[in-house]
Amino acid sequence: MEFTPKDYKSDQPVRWCAGCGDHAVLNSLHKAMATIGVPPEKTAVISGIGCSSRLPYYMNTFGFHTIHGRAAAVATGFKVANPQMTVWQISGDGDGLAIGGNHFIHAVRRNVDINMLLLNNKIYGLTKGQYSPTSDRGFVSKSSPYGTTEDPFIPAELVFGARGNFFARTIDVELQTSQEVMVAAARHKGTSVVEILQNCMIFNNGIHAFVADKEFRAERTIHLRHGEKMIFGKDNDKGLVRDGFLVKAVTIGQDGYALDGVLVHDAHTQSNFLHQQLAMMDGHDLPLAIGVIRDVEAPAYDEEVSRQVEEVRARKSFTCLRDMILAGDTWTVS
Repeated sequence: MEFTPKDYKSDQPVRWCAGCGDHAVLNSLHKAMATIGVPPEKTAVISGIGCSSRLPYYMNTFGFHTIHGRAAAVATGFKVANPQMTVWQISGDGDGLAIGGNHFIHAVRRNVDINMLLLNNKIYGLTKGQYSPTSDRGFVSKSSPYGTTEDPFIPAELVFGARGNFFARTIDVELQTSQEVMVAAARHKGTSVVEILQNCMIFNNGIHAFVADKEFRAERTIHLRHGEKMIFGKDNDKGLVRDGFLVKAVTIGQDGYALDGVLVHDAHTQSNFLHQQLAMMDGHDLPLAIGVIRDVEAPAYDEEVSRQVEEVRARKSFTCLRDMILAGDTWTVS
């Protein structure tokens, strides 16, 4: 059966500010789900607290608007209990990486088969403009009127530090790229993390303009695709090459650099050494990497739990918790 984006849209009015990047994310997700083809009744969208966490209301799927920071914990439990379901988790940078930071890294470490969309606008929007775990050092906000005195989390670093197997990045205005990485995330078996650089029109407008504005995007971003040369620029005349253990950007045809010397992206290699270097590029000295950066197979937590349960059931006489409790020594208290 074929589905259209309309099949995944609810009848609820969308209550985000005009111009909010969440609108583009929602639109991309509806289209990605239609491409993936999992029926709405086999899909669950689970969120925490924040502007982005309203998203389940706008999905014609099962949904759960949970409590602050606990989306990953609830999504983990839901997937283990319902392995036949496709599970999406929606979190913002505050919800996912501050109060929910521990749940985030452990879901990634366990490799639960859930698709995490991390909407990163570097601000707490719902509570009206406080700095978040991804806000840059020196960022002035309502809760840091003289500038923050701390360095931010970089989501990719957390994913790689937790031994993540799938990491992708997109920008809210890159609709086609967003659909591409969402589809890839859903098809990956295990935890997939998609960081979405998202604009907050009200409290952090233009925070990603350095790479998101159309005027700069081609020169300051690189769209990585597995098996393709790492080239970028509005004329596709720039590329990434090895410089010892580092990566550097060059102009193809200048200073002795030819197309043959440009790196080819391998998203499936087990080593995360180059993947992490690519994910850490920020658009300044090196272009910001978008697309699927890492996509590696590994045992999925929920499948391993199901396998273990079946193995134990085959060896033991009990089939439920009551049987298990009564299978050992028991006594009656009168």
